[in-house]
Amino acid sequence: MTFKDSVRICLTEKYASPHGRATRSEYWWFILFNIVLCLAAFIVGAALFGDGGAAIFIGLAGLGILIPSIMVSIRRLHDRNMRGWWLLLTFIPNIGQLILTVIYILPSTEGPNRFGPDPHNPATGFDNHSDLGLSQSSIPRVGRDD
Repeated sequence: MTFKDSVRICLTEKYASPHGRATRSEYWWFILFNIVLCLAAFIVGAALFGDGGAAIFIGLAGLGILIPSIMVSIRRLHDRNMRGWWLLLTFIPNIGQLILTVIYILPSTEGPNRFGPDPHNPATGFDNHSDLGLSQSSIPRVGRDD
C-alpha cells in the first residue's frame, strides 16, 4: 500500500466505514498524512494570522480528519482481530495511547478473521485492495511486514 492509496481509501472509499480491516501500512501512512496536514495548517495559520490563527487552522484540520482517523484506527484493531471498542483506551491518560500504539505496531492476524478476509493473502480474494483498482506498491515485499 502506498501513501497515496492509503489517503484515498481513508478519505473517500472508507471515510466513515469501520467495516473491514486496515493493514499496518494503510494505518501508518494515514497517520503520516495527519501529521503533514497539521504541520501545513500550523504554518499557513501562523503565516496569515499569527499564533492564534495557527491554533484555529490546526483545530479545523483536526476536525476535518477526525472521523477518518477514528475509522482507520477501528479497522486497524479489526486487523488484529480486536473489536473497535478497544479504542476507548485512548481515554486512559498516557498509558491508554501507549497500549494502542503497541497494538497498532503488532503484525496482522493471519488468514481471515471475524472482521473480513486477510488483506495480505491473495488466496482470500482480497489482494491488498486490488479489487478496489488501487496500484500495488513498488517496494518489494519481504514476508508479511506491510
